[in-house]
Amino acid sequence: MEAIEKAGAFENLKLRAENEKAVEREPFWKQKSNYKVYISAIFLLISWFLSEQYGEDHIYPIAGYAAAIIIGGYTLFLKGFKNLARLNFDMSTLMTIAIIGAAIIGEWGEGATVVILFAISEALERYSMEKARQSIESLMDIAPKEALIRRGHEEMTIHVDDIQIGDVMIVKPGEKLAMDGVVIKGASSLNQAAITGESVPAVKTVDDEVFAGTLNEEGLLEVKVTKRAEDTTIAKIIHLVEEAQAEKAPSQQFVDKFAKYYTPAIIVLAFLIAVVPPLFGGDWSEWIYQGLAALVVGCPCALVVSTPVAVVTAIGNAARNGVLIKGGIHLEETGALKAIAFDKTGTLTRGVPAVTDIITISGEEKHLIQITAAIEKGSQHPLASAIMKKAEEMDYDITGLDAEDFTSITGKGVKAAVEGVLYYAGSPNLFEELHSGMDSTIQKHITSLQTQGKTVMILGTVSEILLLIAVADEMRDHSRTVISKLNDMGINTVMLTGDNQRTALEIGKQAGVSEIKADLLPQDKLAFIKELRASHQSVAMVGDGVNDAPALAAATVGVAMGGAGTDTALETADIALMSDDLSKLPYTIKLSQKALGIIKQNITFSLGIKALALLLVVPGWLTLWIAIFADMGATLLVTLNSLRLLKIKK
Repeated sequence: MEAIEKAGAFENLKLRAENEKAVEREPFWKQKSNYKVYISAIFLLISWFLSEQYGEDHIYPIAGYAAAIIIGGYTLFLKGFKNLARLNFDMSTLMTIAIIGAAIIGEWGEGATVVILFAISEALERYSMEKARQSIESLMDIAPKEALIRRGHEEMTIHVDDIQIGDVMIVKPGEKLAMDGVVIKGASSLNQAAITGESVPAVKTVDDEVFAGTLNEEGLLEVKVTKRAEDTTIAKIIHLVEEAQAEKAPSQQFVDKFAKYYTPAIIVLAFLIAVVPPLFGGDWSEWIYQGLAALVVGCPCALVVSTPVAVVTAIGNAARNGVLIKGGIHLEETGALKAIAFDKTGTLTRGVPAVTDIITISGEEKHLIQITAAIEKGSQHPLASAIMKKAEEMDYDITGLDAEDFTSITGKGVKAAVEGVLYYAGSPNLFEELHSGMDSTIQKHITSLQTQGKTVMILGTVSEILLLIAVADEMRDHSRTVISKLNDMGINTVMLTGDNQRTALEIGKQAGVSEIKADLLPQDKLAFIKELRASHQSVAMVGDGVNDAPALAAATVGVAMGGAGTDTALETADIALMSDDLSKLPYTIKLSQKALGIIKQNITFSLGIKALALLLVVPGWLTLWIAIFADMGATLLVTLNSLRLLKIKK
């Protein structure tokens, strides 16, 4: 690391190990890098005073101005001369030529002022960038660096790097978890805002997954560590956010390409301004001064920082709100979305079937539910678990009854003997076969429930139907609101599902999506995303990050749900919503649109102010003062404009 810092000394590179704790910085005004600004400013003030006393051409003020130039600009000159030797014409090179030129033609005072203004603007730029990057440091400080661990019968506090997989971590109320793991003892509510952006605490009991950086609010927990310190969810988030901030956005790539041709063009223009008018009778000193001013105003600083500051700020803000955007390119593309396709199961719906209706045809409801639960205990089907859960919710004791001779009837249901009676539990098709037809009243009930997008299960015997149970995949709390917001934003919303048309239409109607596609296999979803891209250009796919991988990859932006719990979601998607909360989607689009707007404002303003200042050359009004204010003022304004992205909240 020392060798890399030394190699990058001309860029003032300062490195820190990925797992190293952020160093407590002294206040900005006390930082050593700012001392040169203070000292050179004092020399400048003294020189102004001396020039009033002795005149501008006297050795005393000139010596003072020279001292101010050398102290305030020595790092700038070092970079400038190095770049000049490599024929690399960047901001430092242009400033170096301009300041030395000003000294040669006797404009010592303006040269010194330009150096100090440049040093001040650099310091303010550093301050702004520090503010933008603090989002990463706040993430780094989320998880504690030590934890109380039990090994055998011994308890000890050790550093997270020394904790091993399988260790038992003891977390007291009010403490943060240092590692990811699984609860093996105790129950508590955990504030997971640091990871998922959700302020409502989540209740965790035995066998639940917990994350480093979350706050234990009330109970004592014992957690078995499942990941090493560098593999925890928060460590992955930090790593991915840092990678994302380093990745260049399309507009930044445009700026870099533009600056490559723009800077040499400015040098040629400045040379022509300095040389051509004097050849036709102009004053050499005056036009060389104009040429130097053009050189300063042409510095592409504002243009170069116009995009990265906005990207860094937006990605940091999103990470703090539980949304992981994996690069500037994805940030910009999200801001330009025209259509969003949603997977149904697990995205718009909870992905867990729940009992919605119970219709008793014959007998007592409680006893019939107990019989159904006793039979379904032996089944692995998701609908069986929905019935078991419903029986528990209704406080029906299901331990007293036992099912015997349990047999699965493939694709149709199950049968078993309870209290000596043979019962069947399964689909309407099973009972159509058993009874050679069905009573019209019961058939009406079944058709009505199916029209609502529900799956119907029947409990009965060989001779009669006793109970109808309707099960449906419940809509998520925020789905309807989120879809409504997206529709209001002018984004086309589509629901993709492998479910049948009838169920899909009902769920789609509840959600409020503008288009519904049902009976789709994974390859059909992929084909539809490609069609959508052809008609809308910029398309997002929202899925769970595991099943819909091909469609997520084919979309312009792949958005994965519940990134906190699945490594796959973190790895495969362009954007991961760290909690199972769709309401983060409109916030992410709003943030991206705002970032896109700010980047466009910054680029337009940077180029506009340059063009305006260069036009002042025509009447000969351009001065080094105006030039430095146009350049540095623009840089500060685009930086401050970008920092407005910190204010956007969910």
